[in-house]
Amino acid sequence: MDFLSRMEREIELLPDWVVSVGVLAVFISAGLLIHRLAFGLLRRLVGPKDLFWRSFVARAERPARMVALVFGLYAGASVAPLTSSQAGALRHVLLVCCIILVAWIVHTAIHIWSVVYLRRFQLDAEDNLLARKHVTQFRIMRRIANSLLIVLAAAAVLMTFENVRQYGVSLLASAGAAGIVVGLALQPVLKNLLAGVQLAITQPIRIDDAILVEGEFGRVEEITSTYVVVKLWDWRRLVLPLNYFMEHPFQNWTRESAPLIGSMMVYLDYTMPVGVIRRKVEEIASRSVNFDGKVLNVAVTDLRENVMQIRVLASAADSGRAFDLRCELREQIIDFVQQKFPNALPRLRLEETPSATSPGRSGDWQERSG
Repeated sequence: MDFLSRMEREIELLPDWVVSVGVLAVFISAGLLIHRLAFGLLRRLVGPKDLFWRSFVARAERPARMVALVFGLYAGASVAPLTSSQAGALRHVLLVCCIILVAWIVHTAIHIWSVVYLRRFQLDAEDNLLARKHVTQFRIMRRIANSLLIVLAAAAVLMTFENVRQYGVSLLASAGAAGIVVGLALQPVLKNLLAGVQLAITQPIRIDDAILVEGEFGRVEEITSTYVVVKLWDWRRLVLPLNYFMEHPFQNWTRESAPLIGSMMVYLDYTMPVGVIRRKVEEIASRSVNFDGKVLNVAVTDLRENVMQIRVLASAADSGRAFDLRCELREQIIDFVQQKFPNALPRLRLEETPSATSPGRSGDWQERSG
């Protein structure tokens, strides 16, 4: 008892700020100790559970430590010998920190949930249509959710300030023209936000889709809440606003499936046997690793003044293989014609015909095409 009485007298002799710092330090230590014990127990509880809960506990440890620190300071502020203004200012700062930490924890939960869910889908698989659907939806919805979370957290923080809250109420009460101006100013942002929701639901494009847009071929590399990045065939990046894909036509070559039919045209002289070309195309396709064996067709689609037009159709597993297959067919067909039927290449002929007016002359030269 004498010791406790002596300690109380000595504490009373200390300045208030020293006592306040000591009390706050004790409550901070107590909060951190409780946090350590609680997370030790949580790690044991989630050990046999699935990956989401284990990852969430691991990643939430740091923000939860900050929450324990905030609650320790909040509890210490009610005990420490602070003035009313000091205690009010400290509680206000701690309230703002608590709102930010809660938003941080929710952001962490959204991130872990999306990552764990998308682990079952592989974009580098041969048939990745289902993976592209889910990856696109979750990435867009995650960005929208994070944007809304930031807006809500910022609004909650601002509403803790009395002056800002009163200003907001008066602004809402006198909306009128100010509301119209703000709405017009935010129109592009709101349009892209709504386009993002619509794109996530309808999915006209997905991650890794092969598309033809603005006359350029490329693959969708990234979809954010405001724009889409298309990686072009020559590694350039084409950046387009999100609402572009809701308002303008474009070609999606992998909308439902990746296989495509590639077409190529061959222009040859009328003396070229079409059956020989057909058999050669079948031979080239059967040896090619790019041909999927589904569609193969050779047909004369047009007869022109000088040549006949032969169209070759061949299918492949995706757009890249279809392009390579078309190049392969062109190269080998032209080599075959050059070596076996050189006279069947497109050319102009000059033939000597007898002259009606001068029988004795050697004749006139008449240009003929073939």
